[in-house]
Amino acid sequence: MEAKIINGRDIASEIRLGLKNDVEKLKRNGVQPGLAVVIVGDDPASRIYVNNKKKVCDEIGIRSFEYALPAETSEEEVIELIKTLNGDKNVHGILVQLPLPQHINSERVLFEIDPDKDVDAFHPVNVGKIMIGNYKFLPCTPAGVMELIHRTGIDLKGSECVVVGRSNIVGKPMAMLLLHEHATVTVCHSRTKDLKSVCRRADVLVVAVGKPELIKADFIKPGAVVIDVGINRMENGKLCGDVDFDGAKSVASYITPVPGGVGPMTIAMLMKNTVKAAEMRVSAGLSTF
Repeated sequence: MEAKIINGRDIASEIRLGLKNDVEKLKRNGVQPGLAVVIVGDDPASRIYVNNKKKVCDEIGIRSFEYALPAETSEEEVIELIKTLNGDKNVHGILVQLPLPQHINSERVLFEIDPDKDVDAFHPVNVGKIMIGNYKFLPCTPAGVMELIHRTGIDLKGSECVVVGRSNIVGKPMAMLLLHEHATVTVCHSRTKDLKSVCRRADVLVVAVGKPELIKADFIKPGAVVIDVGINRMENGKLCGDVDFDGAKSVASYITPVPGGVGPMTIAMLMKNTVKAAEMRVSAGLSTF
């Protein structure tokens, strides 16, 4: 029996439609959510990501502010811009497109973002709140993954979940979100011994390591839910994930494709956080104009 494909594009489209309605309600109250995106340098992949975000902002009705800075911009200049955006009442969310040029300390820049405008949820205040389960924002990719898992109907309580990858952006917060839903979670990484046997225990397997087709069919427990966060470009130009999709789909019960799985969900969750940031400002009685 072949796995059911979890269509991230369709699910993200549903979410965007709901957010569009939320934005219309805010507009009727005189508030238009605003997202500021800061990009430093001319990295082609970053430019594609920023353009995609702007396109979705336009679709939903979020005002998009783009700050494209030359690669030689100093760290202090970027921080000064962040401080200005922190005080801008028309900006509800701030996103710094990574990676930044090597001469800029990404951590220092991200720490300057107002936690209430940190729609990527990278600020240590927001990371700490995720740890204790008392959060305003969730990091976009893990939040998107959780939505995809929920759509399968699996009960996470007591289930065995394996996260392959321990990055601050995906792996670590992913593990915390699964723990909050009472799953038993194992995090694997480059020094994990016998990765295959660990993965084969998983009822839910989330893979985010950036290694093309690392996870083969024999790594997967029959009937498991497989979420492939990776996106890699092969020598022939074809995109693939961290999971061998063709092999895995004959073993798993549900699986995400690459592209069209997690990627669209990440942007949808960024928009969700931006709308929430605007709603929080309204709830606090703060003017946006």
